[in-house]
Amino acid sequence: MSDPGLPAPRSRRRFLRSAFSVGAVLGASLLAACTPAPPAAQKTEAKPTDAPKPVASPTASPAASPGVAASPSPAASPAASPSPSPAAQAAPAPAKPVASGPLKLGLLVPTSAVYSQLGDDIADGMSLYLESVGNRAGGRPIEVIREDEGIDPQPALQKARKLIEQDRVDVFAGVVSTAVVYAIRDLLHNSQTIFVGANAGGNDLTRARKSPYIFRASFTSWQVSYPLGEWIAKNVSKKVFVSAADYGFGQESAAAFKENFTRNGGEVVGEVYPRLGTTDYAPFLPQIQGANPEASYSFYSGSDAVSFVKQYAEFGLKDRIKLTGAGFLVEEDVLPAQGEAAVGAISSLFWAKTLDNPENRKFGDDYRAKTRREPSVFAVQGYDTARVIVEGVNAVGGDTANKEALIKALENVKFASPRGPFEFDPQTHQVVQTMYIRETRMQDGKPTNVVVANLGTIRDPGA
Repeated sequence: MSDPGLPAPRSRRRFLRSAFSVGAVLGASLLAACTPAPPAAQKTEAKPTDAPKPVASPTASPAASPGVAASPSPAASPAASPSPSPAAQAAPAPAKPVASGPLKLGLLVPTSAVYSQLGDDIADGMSLYLESVGNRAGGRPIEVIREDEGIDPQPALQKARKLIEQDRVDVFAGVVSTAVVYAIRDLLHNSQTIFVGANAGGNDLTRARKSPYIFRASFTSWQVSYPLGEWIAKNVSKKVFVSAADYGFGQESAAAFKENFTRNGGEVVGEVYPRLGTTDYAPFLPQIQGANPEASYSFYSGSDAVSFVKQYAEFGLKDRIKLTGAGFLVEEDVLPAQGEAAVGAISSLFWAKTLDNPENRKFGDDYRAKTRREPSVFAVQGYDTARVIVEGVNAVGGDTANKEALIKALENVKFASPRGPFEFDPQTHQVVQTMYIRETRMQDGKPTNVVVANLGTIRDPGA
């Protein structure tokens, strides 16, 4: 997520003296989740059909402080910087490659410190797919040039500039942090560099700050939490307490949940927003208990998710107040540390390890064989990102210099992913995908997320 800052002082409460101390590597989960407050989501999910229009390029505001989660609010530029408009023309049929040199694929993900595992999952997912096609696209061998995203948007911007201006990459991919993706957005837009995002999930990248050259193969905060609001109101409880980490993506996710929960007759009986990186939730858990809700919605991830879920159970809330939340609360990267405390949680996400389709079964088997690790949602995002790029480049016969044709080809990419059907909204370049409700259960002695409901295709409103 981000640099969580200094830990909060430990509570004197006896039941938390033995609170689980999480490893730094768990802080890697969902680094992408930092954004400004979301624009109002729209109910309509009608699929737009127009080709993307050129958009003004607001100047990205540098993060106020280092740290992935400290997402800068995008500042409006005094003068818009429009880009050349991609023509709304049909993508050429696959043809003989017009370029014989290597296809340079720039990959910006964390490679060091506490976030390296998340970067490795994305990179390994990409590598798995690229190996399956012989590391070639459009008749050209693929050369991946990987740089360390780090945790600070400004050094990451310099790495991105190096990939574009020095290495002269044909296509750019990756980025875990929304703060980083906002920092490099104008560079991508103004240089007309095709970018396929593999994680950073702030809404504005494919809304107010969308660009013809930017695609996203991961998620938005709205896609994950908005559908959950209706499902909880109809299937779990109409009386919910909201708890989320106090930073951009946490607030954005909570707002999306509340909008659809209250729209369907639900009542939010209280809210708390602990700071990102909180280790002791003793001051907040009594507030949840005192509001007497029937369920809680929570957005936490990484070490925050481990601490919150374990302490929620220790405080005695697990069996009295149903724990629900965005899927990152109980995702594969944190479940081993949470253990039985996570069992019974209800969450929403676009993938689960146990999702039963041929693509997911093959992906899981191949990923385990390659890495000797269990797959994660981040590995799936990397895998799909690589496929998007390969299919787009194949469609233009390797001619990545023809940006208009490549953009149109990417807009037309559709395939069966381990997560389910995959395609882009041509108006926003945000992935359109199926959302699932999962319940955390014990299987073979380990906590595992099992799909209990299919919410159908979810399209971000894009406004």
